[in-house]
Amino acid sequence: MSIWTRKPDLDHLVESSKNTAVTHMGIEYLEIGDDYVKGRMPVDERTVQPFGILHGGASVLLAETLGSMAANCCLKDPSTVAVGLDINANHIRPVSKGWVYGTAKAIHIGSATQVWEIRLESEQGKTTCISRLTMAVTKLPK
Repeated sequence: MSIWTRKPDLDHLVESSKNTAVTHMGIEYLEIGDDYVKGRMPVDERTVQPFGILHGGASVLLAETLGSMAANCCLKDPSTVAVGLDINANHIRPVSKGWVYGTAKAIHIGSATQVWEIRLESEQGKTTCISRLTMAVTKLPK
């Protein structure tokens, strides 16, 4: 059963992300399922730390991007917007090349808050980061 109240569309996600940190970091949206959004980010000069491994902040950017986009497609009231309230991340293992893949899945979808788990994996399918994102649901600014 689908969780979406506003059916997400890959083209819309790409369009709404133009000229943002999302495109600057090379994040790509890959797939939308009944209860998840998947994407990926390159591990390259834009996303690594001085030691040559994926920067934790870049992992968090990917996690919040996927969770936030998904959260805004689950809103019950069309006059609201979901914005990041809190995010944490546990960095499990380093990645030094290729891509990291993220999958955002809802833990809780309420009228005032949402909680999302975003799991990042290497190209080999090994967990690199687990993030929890809490979204505040608020009225659209006027």
